[in-house]
Amino acid sequence: MLDETLTQEELGVVAKAKAFAAEHVAPNAARWEWERHYPLETIRLACAAGLNRIELAKQHGGQGLSFSCKLRAFEEIAKADFAFAFALINHHNACARFARDGKPAHVARLLPRMLTGEVIGCAGLSEPGVGSDFGGLEMKAERVEGGWKLDGAKAWITNAAVAGLSVAYAQTDRSQGYRGIACFAIEAERPGFHREKPFELHGGHAIGVGGFRLVDYIAPDEAVLHPPGAAFKAALAGINGARAYVAAMCCGMLQASLETAVRYTQQRKTFGQPVIDHQGVRWKLVDAATDLEAARLLTYRAARLIDEGKDAVLPAAHAKKFATDMAVQRIADCIQAMGANGLRAEYPLARHLAGAKIAAYTDGSIEMMNERIGVALPQVFG
Repeated sequence: MLDETLTQEELGVVAKAKAFAAEHVAPNAARWEWERHYPLETIRLACAAGLNRIELAKQHGGQGLSFSCKLRAFEEIAKADFAFAFALINHHNACARFARDGKPAHVARLLPRMLTGEVIGCAGLSEPGVGSDFGGLEMKAERVEGGWKLDGAKAWITNAAVAGLSVAYAQTDRSQGYRGIACFAIEAERPGFHREKPFELHGGHAIGVGGFRLVDYIAPDEAVLHPPGAAFKAALAGINGARAYVAAMCCGMLQASLETAVRYTQQRKTFGQPVIDHQGVRWKLVDAATDLEAARLLTYRAARLIDEGKDAVLPAAHAKKFATDMAVQRIADCIQAMGANGLRAEYPLARHLAGAKIAAYTDGSIEMMNERIGVALPQVFG
């Protein structure tokens, strides 16, 4: 298991994340959903606990720990609520990327506010008409004196409801294709930034998903994180990690669902015996447990390869494809095992099912994983 490769310090971080989720996330997640509430106050508590500094370099005030440590910590948080975990990890990632790639003076001005949660970070890839086709970005950036003028819209952005800084990508020269894409640190406090109303969903409101528009927004030269020619490669470098930790979150949600379903079916009796003793129910839960083990093996393998600096493209794609697909099916099976009571708000299963469906789209849909794996078939099996 992955925990065997972690240091004592890293295991302590995983334990802290688990305890934080039990105290602050699990008791409130249902209310956040019913109230369509972005839990900014709890995000800030997580920042105070250092859960947005796991991978952040030590010179920037972080812990400088492994990717595997981050993945395991957020797997534990996702057991309580996927939407909160995904919102927090996106803020974590924005802190680490801005600190690593930003200009020193710019980082010194904004990073301290990000570390406390005063300024929430987000990514800025997806657009109203552009999802997984990253090379087809329509937001444009035009060179002007002292910086760049940006115009366009972003959509389906986690944390967009409150984010003060976005690590956003824009096209500087459409004729250059993906080579024309540049990356900018976009500040919500600057003129030309217009926040859109958060999206109303059928689940996962704690994710704070929405969008923003830039109209004649001037990004100064200090805001360029990656110039044209380098931004596309930088974005792809992080996608394997994103796919792996989303897969881990699916494992966390399924484990929590299994624990709930097994406890319930042990206690509930039908036809004179516990529900779990009925073979049709028990075998469904067995299938879910087996798929959970398989998903964890795929996911933890990808995490180890990422930490070792090895090629994780296919392992991450396999993990993301399998974990998200099976989570939707197996969490639904856990609900079915509990009968109609599986839908009651006092249980987290329906919320986890919505989270699993969100996970099926984030950082590359299942269909995109099929395409990625399919392209490699001749090399792997030909």
